[in-house]
Amino acid sequence: MYNADKPKPEDLPTPQKLVKSTVIAAISAAAILVTVVLPSEYAIDPTGIGRLLGLTEMGEIKNQLAEEAKADQQAAMSPSGGFLSLFVSGAQAQEAPAWQNEFSFTLTPGQGVEWKLAMDKDAEAVFDWSVSEGVVNYDLHGDGGGNSISYEKGRGVPGATGVLKAEFTGNHGWFWRNRTSNDVTVTVRLRGAYSSIKQTY
Repeated sequence: MYNADKPKPEDLPTPQKLVKSTVIAAISAAAILVTVVLPSEYAIDPTGIGRLLGLTEMGEIKNQLAEEAKADQQAAMSPSGGFLSLFVSGAQAQEAPAWQNEFSFTLTPGQGVEWKLAMDKDAEAVFDWSVSEGVVNYDLHGDGGGNSISYEKGRGVPGATGVLKAEFTGNHGWFWRNRTSNDVTVTVRLRGAYSSIKQTY
């Protein structure tokens, strides 16, 4: 049986070559981490290459799905309440004035849309939105002046009624997404202390 020849000392890599190879490998790993792994897994794209390759969008989708799953878990474990008064009493409903704004929109499977109210701090807006023959995921949140807040999230919800109180001056409203396999129509009714309403996404 033939055994391979023992390598000669001069054929073995020198310590300098080993160090050089290690440095090159470390640099390559760091480059892959920054340009591929971070954008695709965490939507972190310091170089902008991930956006060009479409990897950052993958990371953003993963983050959004993780947030929706977390919100779903919190909704299942937590009692209703928080920043919102979810139900208007019968007496208030009987005396309620007409809605200031009412509109509807249709979401195809996977589609999302966002509507925001421009509100001053402590201003209140009464809302009532419902889904025709379906359910949606939603995130009621606000931002402005360097502030941001998430008031409430829901998954597979057919509608909601309540009072939105602005924690700070800025834009406050809803992001709805249709995660079903059919088109759904959302109807929104609003009134209260807001200066404007617009679709932002």
